[in-house]
Amino acid sequence: MTRSFTLAALLTVSLLAGCQQPSPSEANNYPPVPPLISEVIPRPPVTAEPLMWQPGHWNWNGTGYVWAKGQYVPAAGHGNLWMPGWWSPTSSGWNWQPPHWTS
Repeated sequence: MTRSFTLAALLTVSLLAGCQQPSPSEANNYPPVPPLISEVIPRPPVTAEPLMWQPGHWNWNGTGYVWAKGQYVPAAGHGNLWMPGWWSPTSSGWNWQPPHWTS
C-alpha cells in the first residue's frame, strides 16, 4: 500500500509540474524593443502655435518594430510626460502599449 501510494503521489506531482504557467519572459515570443536611435533635435519651426519636441520612438507594426522619427508637435492637447512603448502581459498573451504623451 505504501509503495502504490508513493508511486501515485510521485506521478501526481510530476504531472502537476508540467502544468505550471510560464513566466512572462518565457511566454513573450516578441523580440525586445531595440535601443533608441540618437537624434539631433533641430531648431523648432517659427509658428504662432507653441510646439514641443516629440522624441523618435519604436512602434510595433504587427510584424516588427519601425522607427518613427522625432518631430515637433503642437503643445496643446498633449500631456507633459513622454512614455515610450512597452509590452504588457494580459490574460491572453501580450499587448503592445504604443508610445504616448501622458499627464
